[in-house]
Order: sequence, then C-alpha cells, then structure tokens
Amino acid sequence: MAATPEGLALIEEKRRISEESAQGIGDQAGNIHRSSVQKFYKGTPILTANFKKLCKQLDLDWEIVAGLKKIAPPPALVDVAPDPDELDGLVQQARSHGNADIEKRCGEMKVLDMRQPIGVGAIYTDVNILEKITGRTRQDLGDLMQGQSPEDFDRFLLGAVRERRVDGLEAVRAKKQLMILGRPGAGKTTFLKRLATLCNQGDFLQDQVPIFVTLKEFAETVDRPGLLPFITRYFSPSLSTEAVSSLLEQGRGLVLLDGLDEVLEQDHDRVLGEIRAFAHHYGASHIVITCRIAAREYVFEQFTDVEMADFSDEQIQDFADKWFKVKEPENLDEKGNSTVAKLFWKAINEHKPIKELAINPLLLTLLCLEFEQSSEFPQSRSELYRRALEVLLRKWDGQRRIKREDVYKRLPVERKENLLGQLAKYTFERGDYFFREDVAKQRISQYIQNLPDAHTDPDALLVDSHAVLKSIEAQHGLLTERATGIYSFSHLTFHEYFTAKAIVDSPDQPTALQALVMHLHEQRWREVFLLVAERMESADQLLMLMKQQIDPMLANDKKLQKFLTWVDQKSRSVEAPYKVAAIRAFYFALDRVLAIERTIDLDIDRDRILAIILDLDIDIALAIDRDLNIDIDID
Repeated sequence: MAATPEGLALIEEKRRISEESAQGIGDQAGNIHRSSVQKFYKGTPILTANFKKLCKQLDLDWEIVAGLKKIAPPPALVDVAPDPDELDGLVQQARSHGNADIEKRCGEMKVLDMRQPIGVGAIYTDVNILEKITGRTRQDLGDLMQGQSPEDFDRFLLGAVRERRVDGLEAVRAKKQLMILGRPGAGKTTFLKRLATLCNQGDFLQDQVPIFVTLKEFAETVDRPGLLPFITRYFSPSLSTEAVSSLLEQGRGLVLLDGLDEVLEQDHDRVLGEIRAFAHHYGASHIVITCRIAAREYVFEQFTDVEMADFSDEQIQDFADKWFKVKEPENLDEKGNSTVAKLFWKAINEHKPIKELAINPLLLTLLCLEFEQSSEFPQSRSELYRRALEVLLRKWDGQRRIKREDVYKRLPVERKENLLGQLAKYTFERGDYFFREDVAKQRISQYIQNLPDAHTDPDALLVDSHAVLKSIEAQHGLLTERATGIYSFSHLTFHEYFTAKAIVDSPDQPTALQALVMHLHEQRWREVFLLVAERMESADQLLMLMKQQIDPMLANDKKLQKFLTWVDQKSRSVEAPYKVAAIRAFYFALDRVLAIERTIDLDIDRDRILAIILDLDIDIALAIDRDLNIDIDID
C-alpha cells in the first residue's frame, strides 16, 4: 500500500511537526525498518500492516492517506483582508493558529549531553549584535595586538572588538531585512527561537505573525514547494495562501529563516532564488536570516549584515545564574541567586583559559554541564579542552543530522586535528597569535601535499588550502578571520592546546620536548607546558629536561641553593599522609607568598624567571599526579 500525492502532503505536514527521524518514527510505530519508513515518505508501496502502523503513529487516517476515503472539506478559507480591521483580525487568527506550533518548535532546546529539554525562556540571555563584521574590517597585525608583546599578551584581547554593540532585539526592530552571521555555537538559532516565542507571547512586535523556518527542512521537503506555499502549511487549513500573502505584503510578518549554511550544495541555488524573490515581494515584513560566518559570500542587496557578538562577563554570569537556577533550584541564596552559579563564576575566573571558552554560548553550555556534575571542573584541563573540541569537530552538526559539503574529504577528524596542531605550533613558536591568510594557506598546503593522493600541482594546492581554511572557519569555528586577510585561533586556549598536541604527537618527541624546555622562562608557554605534561603517558623525560635547563640558572645562586635545601629538608621532616612531592610543592608555594610579603631583594628579571619556574614545578606536579590529595589550594 502507498500514499497518494494528497496523502504525501498530509504525511509531510505531520513530519514537520514531529521533527522525528525516519528511524525514530519506525521504532515508535513498532520496530519498522528505516528503509520502509523512507519508502512510506516517498509514496512507494510497503506492507499494508506497516503502512497502517505508520499512519497511526503520525495520527493520520490510513484510508485518507491511501486515497480510499475522501478528505472532509476544510473550513471556509479566510479571504484577503480588505481593510485594517479585518487585517488585524486575520493577524490574530494566524497568531492563534500558529501559537502551539511556535511554542513546540521554538520554546525548548536540547543540546550536547542534556538529558531533557530546557525552556529557552528560562535560560535565555539577551544577546548583542555587532554592526560591522569583524572579518571585513581593515586592520593590520599591529592594530590587533594593540601594542602588546607576545609575552605580555592579554588572552582576552584575542577576540576583543572595538565595534559598537547593539541589543539584538533592537537590531531586529530597527532593520526590516537582517542577515545575522556568527561562528558555530554563537547562539544564532537560539536567538531566532527567542524572537519567535517573544513575538508569539505578545512581548515583541506583538502586531505581527511569527514564522520560524528551518531552511534545511524547507530545502529537503519532498515536493520542493516555493517558500510561500511552504510557510502557508504552518497555517493550513485556517488560512489560504492568498491570506498569508496578504499578511506579508502588509508588513505583518516576522519571518525567521534559520541556518542558510545548512542547505546542501544541490539545493543551494534554488533556495537562494526563493529567498531573494520572497524578500523582494514581501519587503514590508521583517525578515531575518541566520548563517555561519565564512560559509559563503552571500549577497542579499536589501539586507543589512550584522554579526553575533561574543558573551561579555555580565552575559556569562547571567546565563550561568539562569542555568543553575533551573538545574538546581534548591541551591539559592537569600536574594534568589544561584549559589552554584557563584561557585561556577569563581572557578572560571581562577582558570583564565577556561573562562576564555565561556564567551561562546555553546561552549559555555558545555562548561555548565561539566560543572554541574560535581560543582567543579575536571582536574585535567586537557581533557576538558578535548571535550570542547569534540563538540565543535563532531557533535554539534552530528547531533542535528546536518551534513555539510566536505571540501577536504581526505581529512577525517584526526587529520584535521593534526593539521591544526602543525599550524598552531608554527605560529605559537613565532609569537604570532594573529597570522596572515597566506601563512595559514602555506601550512595547510604543506600538510595536504604530504597526504596520500594529494594534488601535486601548486595551483591546485593553493585552491585547496583556501577552501580548507574557509571550511575550518565555517564548519568548526576553530579559526577566525579577525580582520581582512588576518586570522587567529578562535580562542588562545585552543592555540595552546593544539601546540601541546603537536609536541606530544611529534614523530620525534625527544627533539620536540628539547625545543619546548628552551621556553621554560617564558610566561606565555606556561599553559603549553601543563598541557604537554597532562597529555604525556609519563612526564619523566619532560621533567628531566626541565631540570637540566634549570640547574645552570640556580648553580651559582647561594640564596636559591639555601632555599631549595630548606624546602627539601622541611618536606622530608613532616609526617603527613601525602607524597613528598606534594609537601615540597606546598612549601614552594608558601615560601613564595612569604617572600613577596618580605619583599626579598632579588633581581627583578631573575625573580620573574624563578616565579615562572616555581609555578610550573607546582602545577606540573599536580598535572602528572592527580592523587596528591592536598587539602590546601597551592596553585
């Protein structure tokens, strides 16, 4: 038995509402194989018993779907409103009909490893919009560094922007046609869903009709309708296509088109044509499109391009407070604020590389999920960063069943990580937190050239490297164009992580470690040392090389020799259930505090080098031995 064309339209409508995969529908209907469900969707005959089960699962009359029974005539269609009063009535009818659908599709979110959905309104944090796209600004490397040296570089300056921020809601209110660009996880979809629900509840543009369209769903609809007929299905059978068109022509629609970058190449031209024609005809209504930065060079002449801004400190705190209020409502202080959120804020401020990730809403969500397990972050920073990269490299698109054009098919995730490791190590060693596009393309070309079946023609390599660079930026957001032709890693934390990974994974690890310890006295390498120590199976060789580097610096300093002897004797004289290394680390830290209070008369440069080395000694001891069980925070 198979569905008629009219039946397929009914099936498609139910599919859109349910948002279930073919496998999910089949399982719920009674373990029907996915291939049978897909045939059912296409109107191909399947077993009658399965046909009836699937219709029942979708709450459809199987006889109507199969054409054995006529569809009851729909309610009388509403004619085009001829005057303002009737137009207002039409708006209210449309809002009333679409209310439940908007709340169902836009009212909740479930991402990453969340066990159950969470209300968008409960955790939503007001977003800001940049009126200028940062990657299109004209700046040089010196402007981006803002006069800072690599050694003293403020890690939070990496993504700092000097463009004016405006409130997201105000930006939509002010511009009829808006293209919102943003990196992966920047909160584009959540922002559109919030717009839809606020409008639906009468709290934003209350005289308009919210229409939320997932462009991937529109592009892949079986009968390939135009955008207006597709939108009309949200209001069927109450409103006719003519009525919906009238609403839009009169400027009474808030049309939210989400995920232009998720449309596959095969549907790309058709979807673009539909959007352009739609925007031209219904320019009186608000139309907002979201798309990832660097996905394509889209040109919509009547649209204003803006960019999602990273979260500020205030937005991070607001999000965390709302998140933990929902997750742990019993842990509130006398003012109603989350006590867990306070612990979270304290924890990320103690670990700047972690806090740097929190400016991205998706990664902030990951950090909240990690923290809620035990009210602290995993002791291994490298493991936390690996999980964050897993989100950007694999999970984020995979969980939403989004397939993207892969311009670098020869690069599975492991090779992408190796490529990024080589680029990170090369630029970090040079102190280049920002680097020119040509540098990135050259390193990518060299990597591709050494892969099996790689092109050998230099011109082809140049094209490939550019495509790979843009794909890494658009698909994973790990590289970001900070100004025209100038890139950086999206977070200095990832720059450091990939540098450490390249060192540990080096085919000649002893040489790589020897080169690393030459930077022992440089503060900017501190996080790399810690990550290398954590990632190594045994850090003995690293510690021996560090010792060999330190010994000559200390050999001729009597004060330091006396100090080290005292620390060693003191640590061995204490009877405590801790390892000697742990007790020694404690006295290192304690004496540093006392030394600062006494303002010991040491040479400034030498004191700074000593401070760096002592910090590393303590932190690496903790990184390579997580069983120290010290009750006092010595970091």
